[in-house]
Amino acid sequence: MKILITGSSGQLGTCLRSSLRGHQVVSMERSELDVTRLCQIHRVLKREQPDLVINAAAFTDVDGAESQITSAYAANAMGPRDLGAETADFGIPLVHVSTDYVFDGSANRPYHEHDLTNPLSVYGASKLAGETAVRELNPRHYIVRTAWLYWESGKGFLRSMCLDASWNPLRVANDQFGSPTYVPHLADAIARLIETGAFGTYHLAGAGGVSRWELVSEAFNLLHISTPLRPVSHRVFPARARRPLYSVLTSVQEPRITLPPWQEGIAEFASRFAYQRARSDS
Repeated sequence: MKILITGSSGQLGTCLRSSLRGHQVVSMERSELDVTRLCQIHRVLKREQPDLVINAAAFTDVDGAESQITSAYAANAMGPRDLGAETADFGIPLVHVSTDYVFDGSANRPYHEHDLTNPLSVYGASKLAGETAVRELNPRHYIVRTAWLYWESGKGFLRSMCLDASWNPLRVANDQFGSPTYVPHLADAIARLIETGAFGTYHLAGAGGVSRWELVSEAFNLLHISTPLRPVSHRVFPARARRPLYSVLTSVQEPRITLPPWQEGIAEFASRFAYQRARSDS
């Protein structure tokens, strides 16, 4: 299968290339395919004629989206809309990656695919608008909601905590709960999903729920980082965008594509993070 990936320079785009080794992968960075430019989408799809498109491009600055509304909606809503329309015209299935931030966090149980959405932020609203457009325009779609992505390379909350461990003590919110997702596990799950041919909306995230404080504590323990962690309220960290306090994800959508428990992801992250640090110090 020939698979075109947008946003290929990001964490998910990078890991997808490894997970899709059995396929012909065409990786597109923003300089090659800007999803906010309709004419460019049409030209690339016509030239490449892929069997499947995975949209991993997005505006991901949650706080920045509150002031950069136009840019957030251009990448997260209008881009997916145009991708949905163009892939439908070419008869190409589309995988669109979304977020747990489409929920408001008021549930007292994990969110499944059929729960009502109610985003709290511009970022969440723009991602939900992108989902809606893809559903309406291309019936051959996979919408993948995921959460709290982390990886040993690139930017990310967990990696930043591990790199900034010199702070003493390090304050971490203990009242925000989610499903930490190791990016290589997500990429593998998407690779399995597209083999099913079962179009629809799926929650693909690390199994189980945990607070940010528990997440960092687990990583520090595995990495033997002795910096004390102080559990605090999220209110200690001023933020422009509201975030759901509880956005643990689960799946009831058949076929069930499950990811390993979040603890397994942390173990793999810690092992590879330690290896990278050892190499850089040598």
